[in-house]
Amino acid sequence: MLEALQGKEVTIYFVDGSNARKGILESVSEKFIKYRTEFEEMYIPITSVCSITLDTKGRERARVGFAQ
Repeated sequence: MLEALQGKEVTIYFVDGSNARKGILESVSEKFIKYRTEFEEMYIPITSVCSITLDTKGRERARVGFAQ
């Protein structure tokens, strides 16, 4: 299933609650995921991954304040 996400920008959420975002899922094997960001290349064990989300569209921030 993760093979379908190869080459796409994804966010990886880890078991400990942290995440890695704005990176490309390079390759997937039985034990590791190769993930590349602008600054680093990571080899992540599959056992430390909680979930992976596909980044499709940026969210618009709600405007705060009063309209005049």
